[in-house]
Amino acid sequence: MNAICNTIKDVFGDAAVMKDQSANNLFGGRNLPSFVRDYILQRFSLQDGSVDTAALTEYLQQKMPDLTKLSARLMSGDIINLTTRFIIKNDLNRNRIKFSIPDAQIVDGAYVMPALAAEKRQDPETADDFSDGEKWGNITIRYVEPSGNGRAHQGGFIEMTQCRLFNPYSNIDVDFYRSCREQFNMDEWLDVLIAAMEYDPAAFSSLEQKMEFISRLLILVEPRRNMIELGPRGTGKSYVYKNLSKHVWMISGCRVSRAQLFYNVANRQFGPLKYHDAMVIDEISTFQFSDPDEMESIMKSYLEDGNATVSNVMFTSECGVALTGNIALDDEMKPYDDEYFRKLPGIFNEAAVIDRISGFIEGWKLPRLSAGSILKGWTINAEYFSGVLHQLRTCSDYAAIFDALVEKNPRYDLRDFKAVKKLAVAYCKLLLPQVTHLETLDEQQLQEYRELFRVFCLEPAVYRRGIIRQQLHKIMPEEYPQRIEPPIVMVKLPDASNPPAPESGQPQDMSSPDAPPDEKQEENADQ
Repeated sequence: MNAICNTIKDVFGDAAVMKDQSANNLFGGRNLPSFVRDYILQRFSLQDGSVDTAALTEYLQQKMPDLTKLSARLMSGDIINLTTRFIIKNDLNRNRIKFSIPDAQIVDGAYVMPALAAEKRQDPETADDFSDGEKWGNITIRYVEPSGNGRAHQGGFIEMTQCRLFNPYSNIDVDFYRSCREQFNMDEWLDVLIAAMEYDPAAFSSLEQKMEFISRLLILVEPRRNMIELGPRGTGKSYVYKNLSKHVWMISGCRVSRAQLFYNVANRQFGPLKYHDAMVIDEISTFQFSDPDEMESIMKSYLEDGNATVSNVMFTSECGVALTGNIALDDEMKPYDDEYFRKLPGIFNEAAVIDRISGFIEGWKLPRLSAGSILKGWTINAEYFSGVLHQLRTCSDYAAIFDALVEKNPRYDLRDFKAVKKLAVAYCKLLLPQVTHLETLDEQQLQEYRELFRVFCLEPAVYRRGIIRQQLHKIMPEEYPQRIEPPIVMVKLPDASNPPAPESGQPQDMSSPDAPPDEKQEENADQ
């Protein structure tokens, strides 16, 4: 067990959960995301982290039955209570709420009982339970047989009579999370974040690798962050995004229409981009839009400011977009082609779209993760952790900190600056959440904080945006200079001959990726 795990247990208390492969085996092939599995494990865990296997097995048999037999049981008259994933669709034309259970092949002919829907609407805490989108929860369903004759005939259908959404941390105390952060230095906190992503921090050999890995969380903690990660297979891209948060919608290597993502004109239904914190397009090299010309215009507009117009309907959302895919590497584990976007499909290799992506994650710098890389020990409960990230999205204190510490060079490109600011604020929420107002720090603490902010928030943000700028230069050199105009941003530091060192080792110079040493020194001098 990694040394950090016991500290996580002591500091986070009931918000911690023991991860053990033997306990996971009890789920018997049920493909549950981490935020669901952690909640169930914690419910049946003892004080020392061991699991009441008999009670857990009984619960799984009763509440998570074989879904392939669900339809037959309903037809035979069973009233079934189960915990499962289901999808809600409000049918405005017929004034009813549809639901589907894809894993049970129930995709049509299933509706929420009107009395249940009315009951939910009357309670402010449950008024949004039946908003469109994917849900996890405990539901009771039954089959209603066909009735009537002639024009009065009504076909059989499945009816949901009870529903309790999966939301064990409905009132998350973010201040408690911030106080927990104060118990760790920066090296330790990076390990805490990696453990929360279900991997063993020992699998990462350098600070650079750890920063690369936790950068996958940026889209979850800051609204409308658009990111791209290219790298080899086996670095955990799909696993992290698919399992960590119920606020993430993931699609993989398929053909998608405007109606499926944004707005369906026929039934007046919004798509998943409306209701999630982040949408991840995995296997981007095989992804296609059914109408590329239409989607190019809509995507450009949405990636720019979160708005798009579809058939005179204004679509707005705070959902970020992440693109992930594989890239061919040479023997030194570096890309064969220095034009990273060259082989991406359609609009994703066009400069106007690429410019709207905030930053780039170099997946080839990450280690190949194996079964031995999976965490075994105490970590933060995934549902609690994802809930904290969800709450931090709307916290404006960290943007105010950026404004207090950073000046914009008047010559600096506005889109570059916005991207750097958003990324730096996201890193601040991830790595330095304990400070929300600089006024609470004394002079020494303020100097230490400023240095940490520079090293772990600002410079990584400049670096990731710098990669995007380099790629834009390769596509349209006449419009995009190769490097961001120096000085990129200037951190307002107090006069001091010997500024304090950060809590842990400083990452590599991130002022401009792959810049020659003399140019990097010049940039640092300007800053």
